[in-house]
Order: sequence, then C-alpha cells, then structure tokens
Amino acid sequence: MDSLKVQSVETVDPGYNAAKNTANVEVKSDISKFQRLKRDKWLYLLLIPGLAYFIIFKYLPMWGIVIAFQDYSPFLGIFGSKWVGFENFIDFFKNPDFFRLLENTFILACLDLVFFFPAPIILALLLNELRLQAYKSVVQTFIYVPHFMSWVIIASITYIFFTTSGGVVNEIVSLIYGKEINFLSAPEWFRPLIMGQIIWKESGWGTVIFLAALASVDKEQYEAAIVDGAGRMRRLWHVTLPAVRSTIVVLLILRLGNFLDTGFQQIFLMSNSLNRSVADVFDTYVYFVGITQGAYSYSTAVGLFKGIVGVVLVLGANKLAKKMGQDGIF
Repeated sequence: MDSLKVQSVETVDPGYNAAKNTANVEVKSDISKFQRLKRDKWLYLLLIPGLAYFIIFKYLPMWGIVIAFQDYSPFLGIFGSKWVGFENFIDFFKNPDFFRLLENTFILACLDLVFFFPAPIILALLLNELRLQAYKSVVQTFIYVPHFMSWVIIASITYIFFTTSGGVVNEIVSLIYGKEINFLSAPEWFRPLIMGQIIWKESGWGTVIFLAALASVDKEQYEAAIVDGAGRMRRLWHVTLPAVRSTIVVLLILRLGNFLDTGFQQIFLMSNSLNRSVADVFDTYVYFVGITQGAYSYSTAVGLFKGIVGVVLVLGANKLAKKMGQDGIF
C-alpha cells in the first residue's frame, strides 16, 4: 500500500519528481568532485610545471617591491635597509621629468590602442574572407614571420631602410623632394616609426586568436544572411563582428593592464640623443636611473606606479564591460 501511495504521489504531483531528481543530482555532483579529482589526477599533475613557473618567476619576485618603500642598499639587503615610506614616490611625482615621461608614455600607449590593437582584427577579417585555402595559408605564414624576429633585427632593418647614408627610403625621398629626411633622429618621426614597427612585427601573430574565434562562427548564419539579401559588408557587420565581440573585449581589457608598458627593447634601440625628448618613457627611465645610476628604490617605485595604474585600468575596464553587457574577464 505504501508503495502505491508513493507511486500515486509521483503521478499526481510532478514537483515531487523534480525535487527528487534535483536532490539526486546534488548528491551525485558532490560525489563527482572527488571522483573527478581522482580520475584526472594526472592532468592536475601536469599543472605543476606551469604553477611552479608562475610562483617562482612571477609571484616570488613581487617580494622585491618592498624596496620601493626603503632606502635600499645592496650591502644591507632588504631586511637591513632603512624604511622611508612613500618618500621615493613623492620624489618621483615632484621630479620635473615625471610629466614628460607620463606624456611620452601616454601618447605611445594611446597610439598603440588606436592603430595597433585594431590591426590584427582587420587583418583577421580580411584573411577570413579568402576562399582559396592554399593562398590563405601562404599569406598567414608570411605575416607570422616578423613575430619571431628580435627587436634588434627589427631596429637593424629600420636603420637600413631609413638611414641617410644610402637608405632605400631616403633615396626615394631625395629623388622626389630633392632632399633627405632624417627619420631616425627627428623627434617628429620617432612615434610613427615605433608604431610602424609594432604593426609590422605583431599584427600577423595577433590574428591567431581572432581567426580561431572566427572559425567557430556558424556557417548557417552566413547562409541565412545571404538569403535575406545581405551583402558582404552586411554579413561582416552583423554576423562576423558580433561573433568576435567578446574576444575583442577580453583582449582589450588585458591590453589595458599593460597600458603604460611601451616595451624597453624597442624604445631603447630606436632612441638617441636627438630624439630623447619624445623617446624617454617609464621603461627606459627605470633602466637609466635604476641600473646605470644605482637608484634601486627609486626605480622600483616608478615600476610599482606603472603596475598600480595597470591594475586600476583593468578593474575599471572590466567593470565597464560588464555594464555594457559583456562577460569581462572575471
């Protein structure tokens, strides 16, 4: 009789079955956590090298930022050096070079966002429109190659093309205008050269993520758009771009984390005494002050300032992305 009652309750009240199934799923999920951990133990072991790398080379060195609040001496060490609080930061903000460094770094960072960040997106969209797979593979190979060149090679190529001593570009300019232009030393040409180098070197490699996102777009959406009479530009705007919108937002947020990181090697190799007024940025300043002059605490304070600005920009951009309906990164 009891079994018949239970059966009748299950038949009459569908909510009873739903509650029962939910309870079973919760029990199974609690058990499955341990089962998955035991089942995938070798996969978790594979995480150890990656975790060790980040702990040893990324997190443990962060202990060194304490010298930004000290009058650090290598002979006394971190524990023996005198604590000075925010004195290094105050000296940095009062330094006449601060606003010049901030202006140069900010301008290069904005140019990077305006010109370089969209370049891989545009290039990926163009590559996605290629229908001949063999030709597409060849083009991708050629645009990937500059990424594997060091900045020393890039700077050398730039010097060969733009030098006033027989440079190809200057030879053409002299034939057209009758005089040469000192691209490598003129302050007004420093930023265009830097942006041109970055776009040429990294745009091809940056298309990898966007091409992967474009590969996941449902082909039926394109077919439906064609049936509705949408042309190529319409399909690009209403189908392709919305498919990679979340990827663009995530990469933009991550890029803002390195907003003030203009790159030391490239700037250092392209700067000289004639374009120093626009070439000095936080990265090169840290090198000249910290390494060549031995002001370790002061240069660490400069680097910590950059990091704090990056964190603030990431948090702000992530919050703004969520308000605009995007997922963000956390």
